[in-house]
Amino acid sequence: MPHPTPNSLTARWRPEFPGLERSVYMNTCSLGQLSRRSMDGMQRFQEQWLSYGASAWYELWLGEMADARARFARLINAQPHEIAILPSVGVALSVIGSSLDFSIRPEVVVTELDFPTIPYQWMARGEEGAELRLLASTDRVQVPLERFAQAIGPRTGLVATTHVLFTSGWVQEIAAIARLAHDAGSLCLVDGYQAAGQIPVDVKAADVDVYISGGLKWLLGGPGIVFMYVREELIPQLHPTTTGWFAAKDMFKFNPERFEMAEDARRFEPGTPAVAAVYAANAGMSIIEEIGVETIRARTAKLDADLIQRLRTAGLEPRLPGDMARHAGIVMLPVDAPAAAVKALKERGIIIDYRPGALRLSPYFYNTEAENQALVDGIVEVLRG
Repeated sequence: MPHPTPNSLTARWRPEFPGLERSVYMNTCSLGQLSRRSMDGMQRFQEQWLSYGASAWYELWLGEMADARARFARLINAQPHEIAILPSVGVALSVIGSSLDFSIRPEVVVTELDFPTIPYQWMARGEEGAELRLLASTDRVQVPLERFAQAIGPRTGLVATTHVLFTSGWVQEIAAIARLAHDAGSLCLVDGYQAAGQIPVDVKAADVDVYISGGLKWLLGGPGIVFMYVREELIPQLHPTTTGWFAAKDMFKFNPERFEMAEDARRFEPGTPAVAAVYAANAGMSIIEEIGVETIRARTAKLDADLIQRLRTAGLEPRLPGDMARHAGIVMLPVDAPAAAVKALKERGIIIDYRPGALRLSPYFYNTEAENQALVDGIVEVLRG
């Protein structure tokens, strides 16, 4: 199969990511490539720290946080006051979990294909009355919508699941799941860490209550920052007990005698964020916004299709959904000893990841068809000795 030259989108943006010169990088589903913009943003943060010290909080850093909230809101069709900034999905779930009363509706519906942080959160709240209901998958690709319909009922307080499943790339019907939850009087929380940036997200159209994503992967902002959307009408109904000074309505009054929560989503922000991560994430999202998520989705889908074809030509069979229109970004290749294969490929300058029983491959818009072939050649060499 020929190695075509990069298309215009890839050619335009590859120079923005200098790490692509060092390896064949097919691991955005674990960590997005570092951009020059994000490096410049973190350098700007350091210069402001040097020049202004603590006064940078008032003059610059709070403004950068506001810009980041607004930019993420635009990416998911939300409003800036519906966005909170937190350090991780685990913290975001803890804040939401501390807002819920499990005494009447104790059941939390999750799936076995969700990232473990989701079920772990509710398992840890068993002493508070939370009861986990785990939906099984028969094919390790998806959990049928019918299983949600069968599980969600009058005891369900929360449905907490994922937009794009981390071990299959399956795009769940979050609008349908939210509708099932709401029809039963339950809330719907969606982990969009593997979705936002690489596929279009519209939280209003989906009618979800909480949507969480972060800089680490497809948003190109690195670790240490998560954005959490909470539906405007829901915000005043939630009173988290996992909290801190950033959640106060007037945080700079420093009043130890009265705690009045912020009226917007800032009430879910426990404390001082990693400001360098805010700068990196803002810069990464600016690239996503400039290109356009629809354009990124189309390019990545073509790269996925090309990679799948090359794998099959080489006699390899990836684990894929039957409906490729419901697939995004992550190609799973079942192999024996995947950890050893990842290590051997790294020694050859090819960076991928693995999950139990399979290699995990994830081209993004900055990758090329030639890199797809180099990846396939490397896998064949490693697997066949």
